[in-house]
Formats: sequence, structure tokens, C-alpha cells
Amino acid sequence: MSDPAAPLNLAVLVSGSGRTLENLLERIADGRLAARVGMVVSSRPDVRGVAIARRAHVPVAVLPPAGRARDEWSAAVFGACRDAAADLVVMAGFLHLIDIPPDFVDRVINIHPSLLPAFGGRGFHGMHVHRAVLERGCTISGCTVHLVDAEYDHGRILLQRAVPVLPDDTAESLAARVFAAECAVLPEAIARIATAARRSASYHSQTILPEASACTVHSAT
Repeated sequence: MSDPAAPLNLAVLVSGSGRTLENLLERIADGRLAARVGMVVSSRPDVRGVAIARRAHVPVAVLPPAGRARDEWSAAVFGACRDAAADLVVMAGFLHLIDIPPDFVDRVINIHPSLLPAFGGRGFHGMHVHRAVLERGCTISGCTVHLVDAEYDHGRILLQRAVPVLPDDTAESLAARVFAAECAVLPEAIARIATAARRSASYHSQTILPEASACTVHSAT
């Protein structure tokens, strides 16, 4: 981030509906989030997330992983992020494990629809998570923003928000409640990262994350 006063430049990685991307774009447009989306990378060509990006005049790179070695594909994804001068990479429904190059370590975050470390890891995404929460009989669920590392849903937790699981919940009703929490907590995490970045003159050589004391769990009302 060469200009500390500039909005944080985001690259958003998607694989599907793009609801999280849409939420970020709406909050940026109405002034609730001081950032910009400079690039969207999609792992699939014909998904709603691509249409949302193009409708917002955001550059799109469609980079399917099929038929490519993971290291080669990962390099292509981060090459697109690098070309867009992304300060932060946001995984928003991006359903792939990816190799993070050294210059993007601690600059890739993900939003996950559970209170990690519970209900995380390979296979735990989307409705699979909410069904598992209900089957286990949990009374609380929520969402987590975390750093991305070399394992699924494993990196350092930055921010969490809890929501109640109601006695008559279905997977669909719980998913809607958790997604509403995601729509608030991901922009909050990005805003905290932007604040940390503005305090650093050497953004690209330093971790730009909130201090550990700022990594908290909030209960939704």
C-alpha cells in the first residue's frame, strides 16, 4: 500500500453466487467500507459472481484449476492479484486450497460459516456446515474471518460473530442467519486491516493485521 491514505485495494476470489462480493461492493458504494475491489478472480466461468463483478465494472480473471498443477494454478491466481496491485486478497466462497506465495503471506483472508475450529476443514462448506451444526445439536453457531494458510480453515482467527441456533431451525434458516452475520463481520475485519495498514509505512513488508487483543467474538443481537 504505497499511499497510506488510499482505500485498501481488494482482490476477491469467488467460485459461485458472489453474494459476499455483492455485499462488499454495496458497502463500498454507500460509504460503509473504505476500500475498493480492483480484481475478481473466479475459479468457474459461468457463475453469478462473475456477472456481479462485470456489472460493477471490476476486472475479472477466470482461472479454472481443472487440468493444471496446483502450484501452476496458484501462481496464475496470485499473478492476477499482483497485477491488480491488490493489498489484500479476500476469499469469498472460494472452494479451493491454494498455495500462497511469500509476498502474500498474511495478506489473504477467508470468511467461513462456522465458529472455527468447529465445523471446519475439507468438505465443510456451505450447507454442509449448517446441516452438521444441527445434527450435532449445537445451540450456537456463527462465522469466522481468518488468515488463509496451507490447510483448509486453519489460519489464525481474526474475528468471529456468534448467532443462536433456534429449536425450529432448518439448515436454510440457520444459513440465512449466519450469512447476515457474515455480511457485517467481513467488512469489519477488512476495515480493521485497513486501519492497521494506514499505521504502517512498510505495508508490504509487515503483517497488516489487528493485534491479537482485537480478535474477538461478538454475539449477534
